[in-house]
Amino acid sequence: MNQEVKLGQILSPATPWTERHVPGIHAPDEQTALKATFTEPTIECPECHALVTRTAMSFNAYVCPQCDEHLRMKARDRLNWFLDQVKIELGQEFVAKDPLKFVDSKPYPARMAEAQKKTGETEALVVMQGVLKGMPVMTCAFEFDFMGGSMGTVVGDRFVQAAEQAIKDKQPLICFAASGGARMQEGMLSLMQMARTAAAIQRMKEAGLPYVVVLTHPVYGGVTASLAMLGDVHIAEPKAMIGFAGKRVIEQTVREKLEEPFQRAEYLLDHGVIDQIVHRHALRDTVYRIVAKLMNLP
Repeated sequence: MNQEVKLGQILSPATPWTERHVPGIHAPDEQTALKATFTEPTIECPECHALVTRTAMSFNAYVCPQCDEHLRMKARDRLNWFLDQVKIELGQEFVAKDPLKFVDSKPYPARMAEAQKKTGETEALVVMQGVLKGMPVMTCAFEFDFMGGSMGTVVGDRFVQAAEQAIKDKQPLICFAASGGARMQEGMLSLMQMARTAAAIQRMKEAGLPYVVVLTHPVYGGVTASLAMLGDVHIAEPKAMIGFAGKRVIEQTVREKLEEPFQRAEYLLDHGVIDQIVHRHALRDTVYRIVAKLMNLP
């Protein structure tokens, strides 16, 4: 005799599958669905305004998967992505001082503390020694979110230390530049870093070691006028803004409207300022080939 199967009734394993109750699938309510949608943080592309999860953007080297826009990378993230292996970080012993007792809207020490809290870095330049495709290299990268990547005495100290260690270990130096220029809170001391870094680069040239500069968005001021334009090879990421004075300052000086792509990487390539524009996904392979060729590696 067939028995009536009631909803939710637990049947024995011997019950035919045709008579077993299958639980229904219920759509989540609107509040639950909204909460699930925003579980993971998203990043909005400044070009196409697409919302991409932070994880997806990180796996894509912070290149928008929708429009191929190159977003700014943090210095530490960039070096960890660029290097296959990080052996040591240099320059952490250098600490900025306030010799001028400089105060604008805030005292200089307060600005430093604010930048350190915001970025998690102690200064605007991160230096790492590591391995790129089996080749030992010295690398450094500017953290633009740290006071605009401005170059003060500690940035100069770290860059010079990186160059001297590269000479000692007979390794190439690769610099990822992103800066607004010299740090005004340190006055003349910050401008002196232009000469210090230039002298360190000259010592690398005399030692026969390559110095490659990767220009990211943006690079201006005293950094452009020194270490960013003294490389053996200058590579830029697509659409990066590169110059000495800003576009607005130049327009006010010459009293003309400067149209795109003025000061973009593509404009500089056409006018012979840089050597090559490289997509971020191809950057590791390109830098490796260039450095290996300059060092006569097989």
